[in-house]
Amino acid sequence: MQSLLRWGVENSTSSTGPQPTTTNKLDPGIIDHILGKPDAQLMKEALIVGLDETQTEDNRLQALDDLEMLVQNIDNANDLNKLGLWQPLHGLLLASGSSDTLKMQTLWIIGTALQNNPAAQLAYLDLDPLPTLLKSLSPTSNSAETRSRALYALSGLLKFNAAAVQQMGVVGGWNTMKMCLEDSEIRVRRKTTFLLNTLLLPTSPSSRVNLQPNISLPTSENAPPPIHANSHASMLSDPSSVSTSALTLAAIQEEGEEGSLSLLDALILALIEPVPSGVDGEVDKDVEFQENLVRILYTFATSCNGAFSAVQKRNLWGFLRGITTTQGEGEEDSIFGLTGGEWEELSGAMRS
Repeated sequence: MQSLLRWGVENSTSSTGPQPTTTNKLDPGIIDHILGKPDAQLMKEALIVGLDETQTEDNRLQALDDLEMLVQNIDNANDLNKLGLWQPLHGLLLASGSSDTLKMQTLWIIGTALQNNPAAQLAYLDLDPLPTLLKSLSPTSNSAETRSRALYALSGLLKFNAAAVQQMGVVGGWNTMKMCLEDSEIRVRRKTTFLLNTLLLPTSPSSRVNLQPNISLPTSENAPPPIHANSHASMLSDPSSVSTSALTLAAIQEEGEEGSLSLLDALILALIEPVPSGVDGEVDKDVEFQENLVRILYTFATSCNGAFSAVQKRNLWGFLRGITTTQGEGEEDSIFGLTGGEWEELSGAMRS
């Protein structure tokens, strides 16, 4: 502060004395101290510490936590690509020296940067990250917290990103989703089913985010609005790039390999006969998980016009009918999170 005052005095003008002909440049370090470093510089410095294996793990984790806070800003998230930080960040997931905790924090950064950010999704997808993210969901080599954050990152990459969803079938992603339906960590199951329903929901014009609210729709008398370079430019230039419903529907309906269930059968089985969750399998059922499963089946049958087989209908209707008989079908409370009207629609699909 004394240096700043000295600089101000030396470079101030006097109403009576002669005007100074030269000025002393202020030390950049003082400017940084007063205004703070630019976010881009802070991001680079944080990742340098996060990558440095000579640092203590606590220091590395703190640096990565700082980076996660910075990329909550969408402009900073986009700067990951401009600054060339995506590759070294992803490399932390691949490094043999990365502990489970370091991987967990790295997945948190990735998921945060990808949320509702098509530009970041495309930049990260160029690194072919799906095999690594899916591997991070394996319970044999990852903690429950890391698996939960891996789903957070995977969700950020897949939502409204048809290009990424298309790759899921190539890398065995849908089989991994089936595995997640039996994960001992209930948060993994909940996030998996929530993600599947999000991917399955059709993207209609009315449900899309209005990215240019003050621009009128094009008509024969005016040209389409210009598409500016920003985070959502790819969505505007190619609206089909956000549609994941058809791809997810096909994956759900696809017959399982010999000796394995289809994804639709796995979802039904997870509802009717859920594998107990918890470290010791002490939890028989979870209401939120059940509601998410029923919501997927409702979306499948009503929004996507999906068809259940005769066996699937019989199994589902027997289970759901038994639940409503116990609960009381005429009650006003929702049934598995469905309104009365939604329940009637799903029931009709079971009986048709």
